[in-house]
Amino acid sequence: MITISLRPVGRNWGTISFASTLYLCPILDLLLAEIPTKMQAELRLGLQEALVNAAKHGNNLDPGKTVIVRFSLIDDRYWWIISDQGRGFHPACSQDQNPTEYLPPEESESGRGLCILHQIFDQVEWNRKGTELRLCKQLENRPRIPLLSRN
Repeated sequence: MITISLRPVGRNWGTISFASTLYLCPILDLLLAEIPTKMQAELRLGLQEALVNAAKHGNNLDPGKTVIVRFSLIDDRYWWIISDQGRGFHPACSQDQNPTEYLPPEESESGRGLCILHQIFDQVEWNRKGTELRLCKQLENRPRIPLLSRN
């Protein structure tokens, strides 16, 4: 089941919550509905990675546990706060690490996605417990109209 409240307007936050699942297409469609088209593909990849991490690694795909996403547009920045009900973790990827050079051990599939998040979003932060991820993406600068000069 998907629960939705509020469309983000001004400084208000919208919320989407769903039982842990990897079927994320409808959630991603809702989260990207108001995003400019040219930013959607990149942000879809990043949000999908974050939601998979919350549902799979955080909640162990337990359908009794919920993933909650709060989202808003504040001062030309898109914000997403993704929370799970897991035990938490401590990220090991540094923002300076290049995800194309990172190759996790063959027995592990984890790690690369966290580095991808740092490449896509302008801010990537976890709470101390590691159960809440905060993502931010700055809108691309809009061209300004030049001031008219008087002769």
